[in-house]
Amino acid sequence: MKKLRLIINNETHNKSKKNIFFIKKELKTIMNLYARMVSNGSWRDYSLSKGKMDISFDIYHRASEKPVFKITKNFKPKNTNEKFIIKDRNGVIIEKSEELKSLIKKTKWVNLKIVN
Repeated sequence: MKKLRLIINNETHNKSKKNIFFIKKELKTIMNLYARMVSNGSWRDYSLSKGKMDISFDIYHRASEKPVFKITKNFKPKNTNEKFIIKDRNGVIIEKSEELKSLIKKTKWVNLKIVN
């Protein structure tokens, strides 16, 4: 059986694995946006996906489709303004910023239409 490790405040004892997920403040910001968009009928479902260098909050219009948008956190961004990225269904970058809150505020979610 594997050893279980207690994780407090999303930090582990191994420094190399620090910040391998959204921190509580970031996830709260994303979930507030998600709740607002679900209430107006734009979004229906979400998932979390993790790569070697990033983690993303994937947003779906229908659960059976590809994600409509991805809010991605880069662990090792090449530029400081690429820590958080919003991508569309095809992987095209819509917006990028070093702060999640400002990224979500400057993105005009009402103007982003979901094309079937």
